Amino acid sequence: MAMNILKLLRRARFLSTRHRIEWYPPFWLMRVKVVRLEDDWSHVCLRLPLTVFSRNMGDSMFGGYQAAVADPVAALACAKQFPGYSVWTRSLHLEFELPGDTDLELRFDFDEDIREKIRADLERKGRSTPWFEYGLYRADGVCCTRVRCRVAIRPAGYRKK
Repeated sequence: MAMNILKLLRRARFLSTRHRIEWYPPFWLMRVKVVRLEDDWSHVCLRLPLTVFSRNMGDSMFGGYQAAVADPVAALACAKQFPGYSVWTRSLHLEFELPGDTDLELRFDFDEDIREKIRADLERKGRSTPWFEYGLYRADGVCCTRVRCRVAIRPAGYRKK
């Protein structure tokens, strides 16, 4: 059944990208809301609410919730920027610097220098594996969790030899 929902969301062109993200089953269950989303995914801001389900014993956001919302963002941005390539998250590192004791905002910006490096890699090698850095911010604007995400961008149909 879950697969049917995912297919429906992918094929439902009448839905905005914002709604497809918010209705993606894991995000819907976590009550993720799109605050800002540029058409080319160069700037993304998602709100992850602190709820009875996302709150840990220390009254702050579970790290797993933060990882789940941070995981696909860079890969989705790369897929939008470089259509026709197979894109996935290669690795994800979270550094929990402060408690996430309010609703959190994931803020992602696609740096132009990284975009150009990816273009050069794709032209030269046909693939790229860039690193992205972004964060989750508390309501007071302080970054509580730093995210480092490595994305694999490969030709469509790529299989490791």
